[in-house]
Amino acid sequence: MKSIAPIVLTLLIAWPAFAQTGTESVLTVSGNGEVRVEPDLATVRLGIVGQAETARVAQDAVNHVGAAILDALADVGVDDDIQTAGLNLTPLYRRMRADGEPEIIGYRASNTVSVRVTDVRLVGGIIDAGLEAGANQLQGVSFGLQDDLAAREEALRMAIAEARRKAEAMADALGAKLAGVLRVNEGGVFVQRPVMEMGARARAAQQMTPTPVAPGSVSVSASVSIEYRIFPR
Repeated sequence: MKSIAPIVLTLLIAWPAFAQTGTESVLTVSGNGEVRVEPDLATVRLGIVGQAETARVAQDAVNHVGAAILDALADVGVDDDIQTAGLNLTPLYRRMRADGEPEIIGYRASNTVSVRVTDVRLVGGIIDAGLEAGANQLQGVSFGLQDDLAAREEALRMAIAEARRKAEAMADALGAKLAGVLRVNEGGVFVQRPVMEMGARARAAQQMTPTPVAPGSVSVSASVSIEYRIFPR
């Protein structure tokens, strides 16, 4: 009986040239995007500081002004989203007595009223009402967004689009073409909220004239890094 020699079939698979020759290249680019949005949220922080010989008198004075501020804010049209924070009472000392012990000569009480409003047009009136009611510090005015998700997403889209344009330009200059995304890294999304200048706050407190408020815009920025696979043309 004749033996039949096995027939071996060799299949030649045509792999892409870059895989055979190791010519695959990676192009890494970065992109940035920024969106500016008109703020629809503001926080005003009014401070009250009082000093007296006794702790009770100092605290009562601050409490009285705090109640007057709340009443004044209600007249402006703000009656919710008001917080009391930073309540402090500390003794005041003078130099050591003969026995080496510090001598308490009085007490300083302080309080902060934080007002959060969704109508930024009320900010100037809130400042004026608070100062007229007895607040002796304007600790800050900041602006923001109630919901910044849409702005964040748009900033990311802009960052990715910029990275894509840069990659296409670089690939074209290199005589190559983009062949797909290998990796994407989000560098982060940042929200920069405008803050009222200290100089403007000081003038408002001293002159007691209607406080002008220009909130500007909230900046939402994003950055990405993208790795593209490129092929020679």
